[in-house]
This record gives sequence, structure tokens and C-alpha cells, in this order.
Amino acid sequence: YFFDFAYSPVYSTDNKIIGVSVVATDVTSHVRSEKELVASELRFKELILNSDYSTAIYKGENFIIELANDKMLRTWGKDKSVIGKRLIDALPELEGQPFIELLQNVYRTGIPYESTEDRADLVVDGKLQTFYYNFTYKPIRDANGEIYAILNMAVNVTDLVKSRETLKENAEMLKLSEAKYKQLSEAMPQIIWTTTADGKFTYFNEKFSLHLGVSKEEKETADFSSLIHPDDFPQVAAAWYHAGENKCDFEVEYRALNHQTGAYTWLLTRAVPDLDADGNIKQWIGSSTDINEFKNLQTQKDTFLGMASHELKTPLTSMKIYAQVLERALTKAGDEKNAEFARKMDEQVVKLTSLIGDLLDVTKINSGKIQLNETHFELSQLMNEVVEEQQLSSRHKITIESEKVANVFADRNRIGQVMSNLISNAVKYSPDADEVLVSTKIVNENVEFSVTDFGIGMPADKKDKVFEQYYRVNGGDENHFPGLGLGLYIAAEIIERSNGKIWVNSELGKGSTFCFSLALSN
Repeated sequence: YFFDFAYSPVYSTDNKIIGVSVVATDVTSHVRSEKELVASELRFKELILNSDYSTAIYKGENFIIELANDKMLRTWGKDKSVIGKRLIDALPELEGQPFIELLQNVYRTGIPYESTEDRADLVVDGKLQTFYYNFTYKPIRDANGEIYAILNMAVNVTDLVKSRETLKENAEMLKLSEAKYKQLSEAMPQIIWTTTADGKFTYFNEKFSLHLGVSKEEKETADFSSLIHPDDFPQVAAAWYHAGENKCDFEVEYRALNHQTGAYTWLLTRAVPDLDADGNIKQWIGSSTDINEFKNLQTQKDTFLGMASHELKTPLTSMKIYAQVLERALTKAGDEKNAEFARKMDEQVVKLTSLIGDLLDVTKINSGKIQLNETHFELSQLMNEVVEEQQLSSRHKITIESEKVANVFADRNRIGQVMSNLISNAVKYSPDADEVLVSTKIVNENVEFSVTDFGIGMPADKKDKVFEQYYRVNGGDENHFPGLGLGLYIAAEIIERSNGKIWVNSELGKGSTFCFSLALSN
């Protein structure tokens, strides 16, 4: 228990001290209340100092900083030396900002103030910086209910605000970019479109509607497959599947249907995948170019070449006969000089006949009329026959490096044509060498035929183009060699239509090895 004691003397009638008066007052409850108050204040102080929020107490009307935890000190960019100072003296940069006035209003009215994502400019690390806070000002009252201090709690939300501002700016930029993209796509002569990863249209320009008879309102239901000619659909589907699986560019030619007119138009379509951060396809961005006129001109060209080639074959056959008859007559007459001229004329007729044959093959390939008469035959035997025939007219030694007995199912004449073409090319493009190597070998379930020369070779970036129609490597020594650039294209088409593969390994200045493979047959 706790008591307050009052001791006073007791006097007699003659004013002498005759005793002591002791008055004891029980103050146990008062002392305990004071101790509990002190303990409560300590707990409150401890709570503030360890709070997860930036917290401070400002005392009196001058807002003396009575208490501030470490988080609040870091928020201000200050140390503990500001404790005991007026808030405006500790943070002079608050002058002109609304915070002191807000504190005065809370102190005067007793109404708490709460703000979200409010801006505060504070001197931190020696420079004035902008921050954003969620904060509260709450009055603290004494036992009599009088306001004597204000509790300030704050959370720094600067990163959140700036991130949202950045997202907003990015969204505005994206919206502007999309508007510019659409404006540009509408001005382009090509068909421009975008689809989802699985091919559903999300946008197409006016050219799409004009060429294919599909309105923009129908883009949600437009079926890409219904636009493609049935004969072209397997090729388009295969190219689309390959591009989707490998996340690579998509390119294909096909005939597309105009839903309004019912007519088909040749299109060259290219698309690139737009990938997300995980490498998955978000959408396809594509263009389609009307190549109908080009295809018509190509058809006319092929028709003309076919007709011209047929018309030239008859007189060339006659010329060859005349040259051979003339050669024999001159040889019999002992005129060797002119007989040699006749032989050279015959050789040139053979070359011209070969070129015309190539043109005829190209027209057949382009029109889809080339036929393969497939039979079972032994490839090495055919190789020996071709080498023997080529050796008769070649100054190079054509060496069979290795051979394996291998039966295949293909067009024997056409495969012989491919072999002959590859050997002729090897001889033609190795003028300073004197040997060409040929071989066959078994690789898994296939047989590979190869021709190696030691000639001019080709750069790596040209290897994939040599099998294209009319392609000839430009520059340097290549321009000295005759030809139309059709032989390798025809060879590649024959091998591809025989379900085989053809390729080349080459190094500039060191020669080339052309190869093809066919499946073994039982």
C-alpha cells in the first residue's frame, strides 16, 4: 500500500508541545494509476519506436518533435538530433507545403486527417526529392480530454505511384503507337493483319476487305482456312504448323478466295511471331501481297518458253544431223580442218539442246506437269553408267571413290539426269583442277550420292540459294562460266519430288561437295 503522511506537533494550553499528530492518507490507487500511466507511456513509446510505419509525435502548438522512430528519421533524411526541435525548424523545406497548416487544423479541431498518395518534397541525401505517402495526423489527448500532441504515421508509396505513372505513360505511348501503326497499315498497298497465336484475326486493314471480301465487323468470325484454295491448303497448313512449332517467320504463296466475287487471287503472305517474355507466341503480325499479275506473267512466260523450246527442238535436231553428215563427208574427203569445224558445231548444238531441255523441264515443273516414272533400280550401277558417259567428254578424271550396292525406288532417268548435272557442274567450276570424286554410301535407311570438286567453291551465305531457279553466284570468277542457272534448280526439284534431300558443302576457293540422299527400297 501507499500513504501520504502529515506530521504536526500537538500543543498544550500553555503552548507547549505535548505530542505529534500523524495523519495518514491512503494513496495506493493514485500511485498505482501513475505507475500504470508511466508503464502505458513506455509501452506506447516502445510501440512507436518499433512500428512498421514511419511514426512521430509532435507536442504542443509549435509541434515539437517529441518522438520519431528510425523509419521516420530515414523518411526525413535526418538523425536523432532533430528530437526536441520544432518540425518546421527540423524540416525547413516544408515551408510552402500544406503539412504545417494541416497539423494546425487537427490540433485546433481535434478532427483526424488522412491522405493517400500525397506528394511531399523532402531534402534527402543532400538534395530536394519528391516522394509520395499515405499518412495520418491523429490528436493525442490528456486525462482531461485536452489535445496536447499529434501522432503522425506514414507509409512510403513512391515506387507504387511512379510505377503506375510509368504504366500510364506506357499505355498512352502504346495507344499512340497502335494508332500510328493502324494509320500506316491503312496507307500501305499490302494487306496488313494480326492474329492471335492460334490464328484468329484481331486486326486487318481496308486492303484485306477489298481483296478478300471480308468486312472488319466479321474479323471475329473470319475463318482463315476458308480463304485458301483447297489445292493450296496442305502447303499453307504445313508452313503454319512449322512456323508455330519453331516460333519462326512464316512465308507462303497461295490462292485466296474473295468471298464477295468468288474469284481467287494469288497472295504472298509473310508473318513474324511476336513473343512474350517467356518466349511464347502472343500474336502474329503479317502482310499479304497481291502477286496475281506476277503469277499470270510467270504462266505466260512458262507457256512461251515451252512453245519456243518445242519449236526449236525440230530445227536443232535437223542441224545436228546436218553437222554429223557434213563432218563425215569432210572427213571422207580428207578435209580435217573443216571436219573439225563441223564437230564443234555439233558440240554447240548438243549444248543448245541441253539448255532447251532445261527450259522445258522448268516449264513442266512450274506447271506441275513433270512426271516421274518410278521403278526399283540399283543406284551404284546407274552412277557407273553416268560416270562412264561423262568421262568420254571430260578432261577431268572422274574417280569413283567408294560405292555401295543400294536399291532405290525412283525415276531412273531423272536420277541419272541429276547425277549427270552435278558431275558436269563439278567439272565446269573446277577449271584448274584435274579430278572429280563421286561416291555412294549407306547412312541409316538412306543412300547418299556425292560429287566433290576442287574448284572455286562458294561463300557460306550463297549455299542455300544455289538451288533456286535462275540463280547464279555473282561476282568474281563465277561470271566466266556459261549457263542459265537452271540445272541445280531442276536437280533439287527432282530429288524433292522423289522424297529425297539435296544439299551442298562448300568453302570459297577450296571446292564444293554436292550431295543427295534417297530412301533405300526393299
